[in-house]
Amino acid sequence: MLRNRADIRTLGAVAVYFALAFGGYFTLHRQPWWLTLVWVAATMVSSFQTAVITHNTIHTPVFTTRWMNRAFQLVLTLAYGHPVSAFVAGHNYSHHLHPQTRMDAIRTTKARFQWNLLNQLFFVLLVAPSVTKGQKEYVAAVKDAKPRWYAQYRLETWVFNLSQLALLIYDWRAFLVFILVPHLFAVWGILGINFVQHDGCDPDHPYNHSRNLTGPWMNWLFFNNGYHAMHHEIAGMHWSELPAAHAERIAPFNHDNLDQPNFIAYCWRAYIWPGKRVDYLGNPVILPEEGPDERWAPQPEAIPASVSFGAEG
Repeated sequence: MLRNRADIRTLGAVAVYFALAFGGYFTLHRQPWWLTLVWVAATMVSSFQTAVITHNTIHTPVFTTRWMNRAFQLVLTLAYGHPVSAFVAGHNYSHHLHPQTRMDAIRTTKARFQWNLLNQLFFVLLVAPSVTKGQKEYVAAVKDAKPRWYAQYRLETWVFNLSQLALLIYDWRAFLVFILVPHLFAVWGILGINFVQHDGCDPDHPYNHSRNLTGPWMNWLFFNNGYHAMHHEIAGMHWSELPAAHAERIAPFNHDNLDQPNFIAYCWRAYIWPGKRVDYLGNPVILPEEGPDERWAPQPEAIPASVSFGAEG
């Protein structure tokens, strides 16, 4: 059933999310406050894991059959906190095809605070309007050309909205704590990691266009999401193959500063101390004049085959 046996771990991580989220949801009022804090923190991390899995799935579906991939996208929609099919618009066809240009809805140059920590913290709010607008335009553009995708998108939207409403009505406090907060964190994380991986890089360079987070613990926990340059080179490569491909095709050629072995240490330098916004060479980032988004015209016939459409392509 699986295209790659490594996705046994993918399925395990999704199961852990539901155990944490719904276990916490149904026991909130019987927990001491300290356990609730720990439990919520674990659920937030788990929900972010499912956001990474969502990202992986829209590039490389997990299962060998279409109906199973469709069902899995419904499951991920409930875990990640947003319709999975909607991820295609802002990520696959905006960011991957036009990185760091005005056709990239999540380009890092939209964040322009002097204190770099604020750029990271509020990046999701700065790009959210463009992502939402692009998603609506994308749906309108392809709903007739890709009817199966559109049907899947609508199904995910209805399932998500109705499930959230039911959980909210049943116990609004538990919903806020164990469902909404982890979902918001997952969205903040999956968009915010783009700032880490691209800000201060050279989008026109064949290797220095992305920052890689090569630490083993982070990549084990988040399915090799740190090997971002290789992912941009071959978006459909399975996550389990990225470390070896990075070692062979990226690491010998990119700048040493773009392979960061310690994610926490990098964030400390970039956002706390000295907390300056510098490029990968250590020079202050020079921001270009920021103008309005350019429409990236998501017409299906113009989409390269190398960029996956997900389960309903």
